[in-house]
Amino acid sequence: MLQTSVTRLLGIKYPIIGGAMMSISKADFVAAISNAGGLGILASAIYQTKEEFARAIDRVKQLTDKPFAVNLNLFPSMRPIDNNDYLDVLIEKGVKIVETSGHSAPDELCRRFKDAGMIWIHKCVGIRYARKVEKMGADIVTVVGYENGGATGKLDIGTLVLVPSVVDAVKLPVIGGGGISDGRGIVAVLSLGAGAVIIGTRLLLTKECPIHDNLKQALFDASELDTMLIMRSIGATHRVWNNAAAQKCFEIEQNNGSFDEVLSIVTGDKARLMFNEGKTDVGVISCGQGIGLIHDIPSVKDLFDTLMKNAEQQLSGLLNR
Repeated sequence: MLQTSVTRLLGIKYPIIGGAMMSISKADFVAAISNAGGLGILASAIYQTKEEFARAIDRVKQLTDKPFAVNLNLFPSMRPIDNNDYLDVLIEKGVKIVETSGHSAPDELCRRFKDAGMIWIHKCVGIRYARKVEKMGADIVTVVGYENGGATGKLDIGTLVLVPSVVDAVKLPVIGGGGISDGRGIVAVLSLGAGAVIIGTRLLLTKECPIHDNLKQALFDASELDTMLIMRSIGATHRVWNNAAAQKCFEIEQNNGSFDEVLSIVTGDKARLMFNEGKTDVGVISCGQGIGLIHDIPSVKDLFDTLMKNAEQQLSGLLNR
């Protein structure tokens, strides 16, 4: 079994982190990821109130006794979020692992993480930001390459270069991702010096993922060519599945459309119509290039067991090629 600095620090079976996905990484899905041997991460920004958020944490704890984390989102939001309020809930509920992600390091929060004895993971886009949070006391840093689904950052650096660059730049354990869909990808990222991989797109095509079967089938039929970049004009570049809504957003940007016009396409309300009702062209969904490497829709447990079995087979076979 592959054990690393990250698996030991987090207390997880496999070096696999489930990326927090807005409107998708809810309690039941998070628990399934943790029960399968990885680290599930609850997306706090899904929840509208502290009370609703607290109930979600209780639900995760009801469903698993394995480690899990909570993401505090630092990206700008149409709905003002006071992450100190959410952190109050984490401390009250005894959550031991917190992930932050966004445009800036959480200066006002990191001292509270340390005072509460939490393991703090920060997700960022490159060396400069990784070094900053290392000085602030982060325990682990996560970086994902340009192939990934969702926010790609401003640097446009692929996984093969970004991960070892950050590994060389900091003394912290590193989680790496971007395009990881099979055991080969896991071995590749670990060989670059990371202590674990983070996956998101691959988890969309699992039985427990709470998106409509119509959307799962559409993604299942997609290839590595079926993603595109949008929202660059508003400083929030995202890689998404190439559907009618994504193409409309791109067209608006090419014609110098306004922020509000872009937002009207990418709003979470339209994404939730996709997820809940299977209307596959009404909104956008984050999707990485690794979508083209997915050929089945297993349970999360079967997926993780297969990924790690394949990773170990790849390692054992390297010297015989």
